[in-house]
Amino acid sequence: MSSARTAGLVLAAGEGRRFGGPKAVARIGGERLVDVAVRLLVEGGCTPIVVVEGAVRLPAADFSVPAPVHVVHNPDWSSGMGSSLRAGLNVLGTEPVSAVVITLVDQPWLGPEAVRRLRAAHAGGAFAAVATYGGERGNPVMLARTVWGEAAELATGDTGARSWLRAHPELVTPVPCDGTGEPWDVDYPDDLSGGT
Repeated sequence: MSSARTAGLVLAAGEGRRFGGPKAVARIGGERLVDVAVRLLVEGGCTPIVVVEGAVRLPAADFSVPAPVHVVHNPDWSSGMGSSLRAGLNVLGTEPVSAVVITLVDQPWLGPEAVRRLRAAHAGGAFAAVATYGGERGNPVMLARTVWGEAAELATGDTGARSWLRAHPELVTPVPCDGTGEPWDVDYPDDLSGGT
């Protein structure tokens, strides 16, 4: 049923100040980080995929995955992740999907099983779900369509969905994802050799 589809959203608009350039186009194993993030969502069963670009252009034609990839430019990318979340959810508002799994471009060691577990949590009735590793919240994050409006409203600066998740702990389902991948961030070029 098309209305039960879960979309994927990659937040990839930042300039990578500490990294020394936009992380989206940095490479790991010969692949751009943005491609790794898109593949994560596709292999996890998400469709369509929306990529939010900002500091660097990411043409949709450059993605070769078996799912539609829409690229949306966030002109306010420098204001932080919140504006990118709003831009992505706004585009997805026209799609026949019931939820979205959101990932960040700088966590290339996440695994598709984490995405599948978040989708399963939504299928089980969760309004929001967060992957946990060792009991600590991480990424990806799933938001059911019914909460997108408020989540977008509360997203400011670099908080993304975090403000909404903190405001509604009773609606957030923690989903253990130990063993599915690693939630390490890429902050500096040296991190691409395997995380910290």
